[in-house]
Amino acid sequence: MAGGNAIRGSRVGAGPMGENERGESAPRRTVSYYCANGHVNSPSFALGEDFEDPEIPLEWDCPRCGLPAGLDPENPPEPMRNEPYKTHLAYVKERRSDAEGAALLEEALAVLRERRGDVEVVAAD
Repeated sequence: MAGGNAIRGSRVGAGPMGENERGESAPRRTVSYYCANGHVNSPSFALGEDFEDPEIPLEWDCPRCGLPAGLDPENPPEPMRNEPYKTHLAYVKERRSDAEGAALLEEALAVLRERRGDVEVVAAD
């Protein structure tokens, strides 16, 4: 068979890909961010119309360690302080004193006893 596929030996996307096929890339500005672990990250931001500076964020997350990175190499931002997980009970205890908690518990138990028909309990003052 002398025939065959006309594009034999090539693959999708193969061939020259220069700016004349893609178009010109937008002008960019590279900014360096520094984290507390000494990593340097340099993302580039596309300039706006009339080549004005883009809005550059003051902080950027470091892709290597995840800490916040800032523009000042001498003063990188402090790592965020993670608070330990709190249960619902811990949050309730922050809002209520032990006496208030005991009063609420006694009130709830009295409602349950009344609903069940148990012996009536006189609330203490």
